[in-house]
Amino acid sequence: MPVSITTPMIILAVAICIIVVVSFILLKRVTLNTQSDSLAELRGQLSQMAQLSGQQQQLFSSQLTEQSARIEQTLTGFRQQLGNSLHQQTQSTHDNLTKLSERLAVIDKANSQISELTGQVTQLHNILANKTERGAFGEVQLENLVKTVLPPNAYAFQVTLPNQKRADCVLKLPNPPGDIVIDSKFPLEAWHKLQDADTKIEQQAARKQLAIAVRGHIKDIQDKYILAGSTAESACLFLPSEAVYAELHANMPDVIEASYKARVWIVSPTTMMATLNTVRAVLRDARMREQTAIIQSEMLKLIEDVSRLDIRVENLNRHFSQAQKDIGEIQTSAGRITKRSLKITELEVADDEKLSVIEPDSTRTGTISVPSETTNE
Repeated sequence: MPVSITTPMIILAVAICIIVVVSFILLKRVTLNTQSDSLAELRGQLSQMAQLSGQQQQLFSSQLTEQSARIEQTLTGFRQQLGNSLHQQTQSTHDNLTKLSERLAVIDKANSQISELTGQVTQLHNILANKTERGAFGEVQLENLVKTVLPPNAYAFQVTLPNQKRADCVLKLPNPPGDIVIDSKFPLEAWHKLQDADTKIEQQAARKQLAIAVRGHIKDIQDKYILAGSTAESACLFLPSEAVYAELHANMPDVIEASYKARVWIVSPTTMMATLNTVRAVLRDARMREQTAIIQSEMLKLIEDVSRLDIRVENLNRHFSQAQKDIGEIQTSAGRITKRSLKITELEVADDEKLSVIEPDSTRTGTISVPSETTNE
């Protein structure tokens, strides 16, 4: 701002110097005779120039003042806008930090859950690595599925069959088909070899080993759990892995064909659920047939009771008719007796000499004839 004020002053001083120099030159050119007149004119011009210079300086001063006010106003608005912007930026930064902290907390929680899940996966891997524990894992999964769908009286676990073999699960169905045995198997080693195979030759060898393992399980179930007269003519092989089940149906149709011939149905958790729902429908139909037989028997008994009741009602109606007839005859006799009683009460007893012997009416048995009264005139 001081630089802006000094610049007009310098310009004004330069202008005055130029005017002075021009005036000096002009003074030298004029003659001595006209020196006083020129000097007066020069003084007048210098006075006008000084007045003009004062006006310009005043104008410059007012312009500088207005410019300073505008600059100050602009700076004030800029400072206010900058303050608001900084406040908004600070608030936005605080909000972002808060959200970031919340997200970090969620990530930390997810990380802990992932760590826990990793431990569970490791534990599951250890379970699957042991044949005994792996079998127990399949049995537990089978037990959960069966308990979820069927009523408690429709199944049993770890049942000893007549051949002293222990079955993982037995579905209790009426004959036919009879009790169906379900055994859980998990050929994990062969499946892992198939998954780890890199070349086509290794995959074929691993797939062949998996087929041999599954065929062995099918043979065991056929020999141990399909007993004529004790169980159904078929049994189920439960694979607690959808991947193994899909591999068998996708790339090993000969194994599936062998299971059909042995009447051992291979089921996965998904197809096991559908099978159990079918068994539940069969049980419901069997119960409905039992209830229908009971209802039919009761209906026959009810029809007999209704027929017997109809006969008794007819007998009672006949008795009522006879009783009504007897009551009518009794009412007739009572009416006659009433009339006879009225006639007797209407008789007037006279003196002794006027009494006559009452002769019985020979035409009516059990009736009394009353003589007519005679008067003496």
